[in-house]
Amino acid sequence: MRGREDEWTGLMRSAMAGDDAAYHRLLKAVTPVLRAAARRGLARAGQPPDQAEDIVQDILLAVHLKRHTWDSEAPFAPWLFAIARNKLIDALRRRGRRVFVNIDDFAETLPGETPQEAASAGEISAQLNTLPQRQRDVLQSIAVDSASIKDTATKFSMSEGAVRVALHRGLAALTAKLRDHT
Repeated sequence: MRGREDEWTGLMRSAMAGDDAAYHRLLKAVTPVLRAAARRGLARAGQPPDQAEDIVQDILLAVHLKRHTWDSEAPFAPWLFAIARNKLIDALRRRGRRVFVNIDDFAETLPGETPQEAASAGEISAQLNTLPQRQRDVLQSIAVDSASIKDTATKFSMSEGAVRVALHRGLAALTAKLRDHT
């Protein structure tokens, strides 16, 4: 470990002196270590490791943007790992205290939807007959006969807007009547 840290410190010093190849070698050397550390940190926090790559990218970006703050007389690894720790904490904070559970694991134990009570055709017909004539005609034309709003407007000499209003009011009244009746 000590040899690797010394190598990283040397590469960073060269990079700070303008050696782009050294900087590239440094980033290439630290990336797998950062990836493993991010995965371990996510696992310790009970989070899935799927965000590890995003965290590694955040760390590398921070290293690039803040490299001027590194003290060239100090070892590089502690500075790098401080950034890595902070980026991991930031990522965990953004995620919050969410626990991710695959819903498929519980498919057998989850209750199914309770079926809605459906009104019989006779009940609907009876309640439909209590609606005003225009609403009843529009509902019959659109819902039962499958006519379009345009065709219904032509059939009853109404504007399309008036057909929509009558349809909406008829459906609302019918729904309320059926709800009260059941």
